[in-house]
Amino acid sequence: MTYTVRNRLGKWMVYGLLLVVAIISLLPLYWIFTTSLQLPSYQNEEMKQPVSYVESDPPKLYPYGIVEYVSQWQKKRDAEQAGNKQQAQLHESKMQEVVSSTFSSYVYLFKNTQIARWLINTTFIAVLGAVGTILFDTMAGYVLAKKQFPGRMALFWIILATMMIPEQVTLVPTFMIVQKLQMYDTLWAVIFPGLAGAFGVFLMRQFLVGTPSELLEASKIDGASEWKTFVHVVIPLAMPAMASLGIFTFVAQWNSFLWPIIVLNDVKWFTLTAGLKTLQDANLSDFKLLMTGAAVGAVPVIVMFVMMQKYFIQGLTLGGLKE
Repeated sequence: MTYTVRNRLGKWMVYGLLLVVAIISLLPLYWIFTTSLQLPSYQNEEMKQPVSYVESDPPKLYPYGIVEYVSQWQKKRDAEQAGNKQQAQLHESKMQEVVSSTFSSYVYLFKNTQIARWLINTTFIAVLGAVGTILFDTMAGYVLAKKQFPGRMALFWIILATMMIPEQVTLVPTFMIVQKLQMYDTLWAVIFPGLAGAFGVFLMRQFLVGTPSELLEASKIDGASEWKTFVHVVIPLAMPAMASLGIFTFVAQWNSFLWPIIVLNDVKWFTLTAGLKTLQDANLSDFKLLMTGAAVGAVPVIVMFVMMQKYFIQGLTLGGLKE
């Protein structure tokens, strides 16, 4: 076997292994959407009672409404060809019933809960939190990367050390600060504690260390102030890292659960994750509805990943830059 053949065979084996891992990783997500689109129940002719598709054993690995819809469509077509209009109308109504049952949980979710309000709240928090994190962490990273002052590296390592402190340890002092600032039960209570983070400072500092200092010096020679240098030179250079940091922050804020349920009390201010918790408490046995809520929460993150996946990948390597 030649080297080229072995090399190609090795690549195909790696690709095959990665494909298997990807399929296994995506199975939970597939199951969420499948369950949310599953028919609620069907009539068991032997038991003479409705049986849930969601809880069927063995489980249905696909939305059974697709099979039922195709079956009714074929029966409708056969009835039309036979000239039986009444039978064709009956199958048409059953097709509409299948579609209605398939999406019933989505209709119920948006009609009987405040999920639209929760989506708006979460989007506001995630967007504003991402913008604030990008701004403050970029400024801090720039100072730590390009400014010389006593204790610069000590300060950087102290900031890094805070990443090892569990979130649960800081909950009580952060809650007390929020309460003293009279932000409790407002969206600002969720936004402000996350406006800057050690990971963002580390990411931006590591990226800006590798940028040429000559550009900054040339800007100062041309008479630009510190702020103009930052806006017109540093920000354009740091745009790839800022995009990656913004995406990571947006996803983290969108999926945040513990802190929002602590500082938010009024249902109208709930984030999506906090709102879905109340949905679970009230509908513990309705797995179709619970999976529908999870699917609605997952869609924006999936869309963002598809649109910005190159920045996700780029963000995983930015921290590896060294002086």
